[in-house]
Amino acid sequence: MDRRWTILALLFAARIGLGFQFQTLGSVSSNLVEELGLNYTKIGTLIGLFMVPGMLLSIPAGLAGQFFSDRFIVGLGLLALGTGGAVAATSESFELLAAARLICGVGFVFANIYSAKIVADMFAGKELATAMSAFVMSWPFGIAMGQVGHGWLAASFDWQMAFLVASAYCVSGALLVVIFCRQVPGATTQKGGLRFSLSRNEIVLTLIASLVWASFNAGYVVYLSFAPEVLIAGGYDTASALGVISLASWVMIFSSIVCGLIVDRSGKADLVLYVCMAAAIAALMMLFITPLAVPSSLLFGLLGIAPAGVIMALTVQAIKPENRAIGMGLFFTIYFLVQVPAPTIAGWLYDLSTDEIWPILFAVALFVFTAIANLAFRFVQKRLPI
Repeated sequence: MDRRWTILALLFAARIGLGFQFQTLGSVSSNLVEELGLNYTKIGTLIGLFMVPGMLLSIPAGLAGQFFSDRFIVGLGLLALGTGGAVAATSESFELLAAARLICGVGFVFANIYSAKIVADMFAGKELATAMSAFVMSWPFGIAMGQVGHGWLAASFDWQMAFLVASAYCVSGALLVVIFCRQVPGATTQKGGLRFSLSRNEIVLTLIASLVWASFNAGYVVYLSFAPEVLIAGGYDTASALGVISLASWVMIFSSIVCGLIVDRSGKADLVLYVCMAAAIAALMMLFITPLAVPSSLLFGLLGIAPAGVIMALTVQAIKPENRAIGMGLFFTIYFLVQVPAPTIAGWLYDLSTDEIWPILFAVALFVFTAIANLAFRFVQKRLPI
């Protein structure tokens, strides 16, 4: 078996922990509102705080590869995610929960950048869209596990158990990566010390590519966080609402890989992306027709969020191989800048209006912007080759 795919499978399993730990807060939000007296603006803030460290640490993280191996940095990041979850399990206030989410966010930055770099190194120029599509599915897979598992843990035991189980998973993933992820085929090492080595063209293309990825993911996170409230308002109980919304993430695990295969074989990445964004918008609007909740979730997963790997593959088109680590740092800096305020804005819209439609309309706007940003990337790419 091609070693690249073995390493990809290992990284997939370990990276599930990122989504599994992220989803803890969203899945137990009703428990936190009832037991700690938090409002939904604070819940949205706590969800977004997971991404805050990325705004400051992504570029420094991109330089860390000068001193440590990729697998060591991924393992260290997963350990930080486990530590943050353990802190959250002991929290009895908004402030301590906020600190826990920030610790998790630090781990997320390092684990995310360097696991993505490993995959880009291994598959650049061959089967990239397929590999990236499979790789990025570890995030929604972990989220879907959390949507089902965390709610059950909170109901069967207490909300703290959700954080503890997610932490144990992250620590296990760290050990797997450090022990087994060796001798990565095609691994690249950045040269030039602590110098920011990206060219002007690479910077511009990376900034635009990151906007595509950031707006796409922000729309997805707002959907995960607030779509259940739409179904609850329509008569669903909390567990059923979370289960229906999780269908999109489960389906996406397979649809994204198929999407990547289609793009690799057809070369029609842009057409696929625009069709999928139209489907995402249609699925979001269907949410408000309660009998169509399940078809809406399935459509969102089958098409709406299927092009995740196709979007992530833009990084390879924007950055030279020798600049991949620092380029990923810049890419994720912009990603976090957009991602962090998105759930807070959605929560604020919900608190202000007490109407579930406004967070969903905000998600619609984010998917529209995803298509516009991709169009801008192609326009600039023709004029600024790397």
